[in-house]
Amino acid sequence: MFPIRDDNPHFLTPYVTYALIGLNAGTWFFVQGLGTPAALGQSICMFGVIPAELLGTLPSGTRVALGPDLVCVIDQGSAWYTPVTSMFMHGGWFHLIANMWFLWIFGNNVEDAMGHLRFAVFYLLCGLAAVGAQVAAGPESAIPMVGASGAIGGVMGAYVLLYPRVNVHMLVFFGFIFVVAVPAVFMLGYWFLLQLIGGLGTLGDDGGGVAFWAHAGGFAAGMMLVPLFKNAALLRRHPYYGWRRRSASRGWRRVR
Repeated sequence: MFPIRDDNPHFLTPYVTYALIGLNAGTWFFVQGLGTPAALGQSICMFGVIPAELLGTLPSGTRVALGPDLVCVIDQGSAWYTPVTSMFMHGGWFHLIANMWFLWIFGNNVEDAMGHLRFAVFYLLCGLAAVGAQVAAGPESAIPMVGASGAIGGVMGAYVLLYPRVNVHMLVFFGFIFVVAVPAVFMLGYWFLLQLIGGLGTLGDDGGGVAFWAHAGGFAAGMMLVPLFKNAALLRRHPYYGWRRRSASRGWRRVR
C-alpha cells in the first residue's frame, strides 16, 4: 500500500516541510552526487550512523566492507554529528522520493498543528529518537544507517493522534492496482505494526536492510511528543477541528 493523498486541507504555508524536502533533495544532489556510486558510498560512510562507531564497540581504524568497492573505516572521533546528518542522507532514488512523498502528505498538517518552529524542533527530536531506537537494537552493528524515515515516522505518529479520522487514499497492489480510502488511524496503525514485526525479525541480525526499529522508534516518539508540541490556538483554526466544533454546536457530537 502506498498513500497518494489525504482529505485534510492545510491553512498554514508549510515552510518547514518545504525546507526539509529541499534540504533532503539538495543533500542528494550536492553531497550524494545524485546517487553516483563513489559519492553515494563516501557520503553514507561519512554521514550515516554506524552504531558500533557511535558507541565505541569497534576500535578506530576497523575496516567494514559494504560491497566490492566500498569500505567504511571506523573513526570514533568523527561520529558525534552522524545522528543529525544521517537524517538527510538516502540510499537511492526510490528511498528519497518515497520519504519525501510521505513527508509532504503528512507533514503539512502536523506543521499546521504545531507552527513552524515547534514543528522543526519536533522533527529533529523524532529523528534523534529513531536513531536511538535503531542503535539500541543493534549496538554492535557496523552497517551505516541513513534516511529521513525515522523522523518522518515521528510525523506520522503525530498525525495519527491529531487527525485519526481523516481519510487517506492509497494505491493497493494486489495482482492489480486499485485505490482505497481508509481512516488515518488504520493506515498508519497498519504501517506501525509492519515496522514492529519487521524489527522483531531483525533482532540479533547485524546485516543491512530496512531500519525497522528506527521507523518504529520515530513513530512512538512522535506520539509521545505531540502533546508537548501541538498548539491549541492553531488546532482551533484547522478545518478538521472546526468541523468537529460545528458538529457539536448542532448537537451531532460532544467535543471536550
